[in-house]
Amino acid sequence: MVREDSVYDFSAPLLDGNLVSFASFRHKVLLIVNTASQCGFTPQYAGLEQLYSTYRDRGLMVLAFPCNQFGAQEPGTADQIGAFCQKNYGVSFPVFAKIDVNGPNAHPLYRFLKARKAGLFGFRRVSWNFTKFLIDPKGNVTERYGPSKQPKNLAPAIERLLTSG
Repeated sequence: MVREDSVYDFSAPLLDGNLVSFASFRHKVLLIVNTASQCGFTPQYAGLEQLYSTYRDRGLMVLAFPCNQFGAQEPGTADQIGAFCQKNYGVSFPVFAKIDVNGPNAHPLYRFLKARKAGLFGFRRVSWNFTKFLIDPKGNVTERYGPSKQPKNLAPAIERLLTSG
């Protein structure tokens, strides 16, 4: 059994099927978000894109993981999800293939994230779409934010991680 010590030990396919090793994100600050196209929080894509465009040159990567586990709010195919993100929000950060974030089929990355940073009241489950995990440049999970936390409100924490290197 391989032991995962950081997010850099994982990989996942993008919407187009190309596999991405998270080792390629080494030394970057990561914001990992489970997303959905038909959710009340879906407009957060705009805020995520704003964070990405503001901080990408300094080392931020926003990584979106569509998930259909919450109210079946991400029913689309990979092509539909990609077109939706581009047309409605001009998303330029990586959007990965649809995954499960909870349960027996949860992606190993999400099992890792939840084990490293519990949610409200110590729960290990992801509660809804647009739960956010902030990762430092060494691959450590530093923060977990609930769906209602607006992306713009993450800027101070991102700034701290980008300047502390």
